Amino acid sequence: MCGIFGAVYGKDPAIPSGFVGQVVEGLLRYSETRGNEAAGFVVHDGHAIDVVKQAGEVSLFLRNPAFRELVTKAEAAFERVKSGASDGGRRAVLATMGHSRMVTNGAQSDNENNQPVIVPGIVGIHNGIIVNDAALWAKHTDLARRYDVDTEVMLQLVRKFLDRTNDVGEAVRLAFGELFGAASTAIFFDDRREIALATNTGSLFTIRNARGTFVAFASERFILQELVATMGIERVVGPVQYRPIRAKTGLVLDLETLAERPFELLQAPVPRTSAWWELGAQRAEPQPVPEQRLNGASIAIVDRSKKRREVRRCVKCILPETYPFMRFDAQGVCAYCRRWKTIQPKGKEALLKAVEPYRSKDGSPDVIVAFSGGRDSAFGLNYVKKELGMNPVAFTLDWGLVTDLARRNQARICGTLGVEHILRSADIAAKRRYVRKNVEAWLKKPDVGMVTLFTAGDKEFYHYARQIRKETGIKLVIFCTGNMIEDTPYKTGLCGIDEDDHGMTLTGLSFRNEMALLWYYFRNYVRNPAYFNESLWDTFKAYYYTFVQKDDFLYLFHYLPWREEEIVGTIRREFDWEVATDTQTTWRIGDGTAPFYNYIYQTIAGFGEDEVMLSNMVREGHMTREQALERAKELNKPRFPSIREYGQIVGFNVEEALKVINAAPKLY
Repeated sequence: MCGIFGAVYGKDPAIPSGFVGQVVEGLLRYSETRGNEAAGFVVHDGHAIDVVKQAGEVSLFLRNPAFRELVTKAEAAFERVKSGASDGGRRAVLATMGHSRMVTNGAQSDNENNQPVIVPGIVGIHNGIIVNDAALWAKHTDLARRYDVDTEVMLQLVRKFLDRTNDVGEAVRLAFGELFGAASTAIFFDDRREIALATNTGSLFTIRNARGTFVAFASERFILQELVATMGIERVVGPVQYRPIRAKTGLVLDLETLAERPFELLQAPVPRTSAWWELGAQRAEPQPVPEQRLNGASIAIVDRSKKRREVRRCVKCILPETYPFMRFDAQGVCAYCRRWKTIQPKGKEALLKAVEPYRSKDGSPDVIVAFSGGRDSAFGLNYVKKELGMNPVAFTLDWGLVTDLARRNQARICGTLGVEHILRSADIAAKRRYVRKNVEAWLKKPDVGMVTLFTAGDKEFYHYARQIRKETGIKLVIFCTGNMIEDTPYKTGLCGIDEDDHGMTLTGLSFRNEMALLWYYFRNYVRNPAYFNESLWDTFKAYYYTFVQKDDFLYLFHYLPWREEEIVGTIRREFDWEVATDTQTTWRIGDGTAPFYNYIYQTIAGFGEDEVMLSNMVREGHMTREQALERAKELNKPRFPSIREYGQIVGFNVEEALKVINAAPKLY
């Protein structure tokens, strides 16, 4: 979610004082890939713990005079450490730590929510999301909440347990025993010359030199590798050893001697909550139109306009006549049902055979799992860890429209499984601006085929999967996709392109289809010059990464059967996977764009993506047509709260957009 890092220094005359500032700046810059919405830095010199933090990108933070002053103070403190000076009979010390933030809880505009977080007696930094923070505040009524950020409750619990046990490791251990979610943390104490490092996901790595005078830590091994390679650190401190802090463990580091004391973490039990529809709750339904009367007698009011619910549908599935390239035979069966081939996964044995060459022998990470926090990737990460017995690293691209719900689910699963979570954060402000400009361009000339531009920004996940494979040296990358039930050929169909078979992979689109799609986009750009905006390069990269650059990833559901009840049931049972509050669908609830584009498809084209999925489930015998029609009634209800939130995040007027969408020509 964020990047945390730091360094601890012992007496070593060979290290120049300027090295301290170089390490800080390097760690800040390399950690920025994990979050760039705020940054902070702390210096512990034995006399005081000094903190500076601000909202905004790391580049702005590096120019902050308060940050430069604190770096100067750290370098001066290291001169005392090098000389062996004592402070009141105690050895001089120096430890630093910092944070690059991706906002999850607590707005960065309130600097108290930015990290490092300060509570009485403690300064801490945290990567992850504590999902049960509200429950912890309710349970521990003796703790006084001051901020919105979830990190605060963890730090207050650590302080509470430290006062009770007088043992830093035990205090952190007990605090983690109450946390549900993902947490990797580093903590300074005002009454201890120690730093606590702990993680329940394994997203914390250290380097230590052979002389025992330098220790650094960061959220990813790659960050430390880049630091060592680009700064020539080993020329200064000597050879270093890379060591992960294993999931569900921690260590206490003595700031005077740099001695380490490891400890095991407790794990909170998975809570059990019910989805709102399981509790019998009902969404508000529109009230019926009052009966019209004339002189006391009722008369008929007839609406002769064609409505979406009245369009002709296939008699076997529920696809409507407005679906691209729709043709019915004499019996009313659609072409998609007639040519459907029963899905035949390769099977678990074939999957085991495919992953076996990559399996590590020493317990080190051996597979990267693309992880959105959605239902398929949540199930897949759990399957890879428990059923395949592999040691996965989860990877997420946050492109600015990943929902908070998805982030909380990511935290639940990585924290429970103890899986390292590598996150790449895009320039979120720019990505949202690109979406806004393309939405505004689309509203000038609505065309349902061009709606896919709104999600172009997330297609870099292919690129980052390749990049992280190179950074980590882990050769196997698994995408928890490949399930034909969730195939969406209508997206190219609405562009006038009848898709060739692509094996349920975007990168498998045929050359003929790729060229047709490129020609379609070109024509629409020419017809609507508003698309020629600053998002153009980002959109081009999305096309290249998706359709041009080929891959050798493994797709989990090419091997495993996909059953919705098994997938959702497993992650609800194992992780208390969170569902949306404004819909019963569990598909794409982590994508902030989905409620908006589905409203467009339903309003203009006469169907939504859930109807496509339900039709495929009917063909596979997962449900009857009648059951699919009943579910579609619920799943197709507009998600107006989510649509308005999307408009607020991206920055366009939702009410004006809805007017344009509602007035646009319909396909029915």
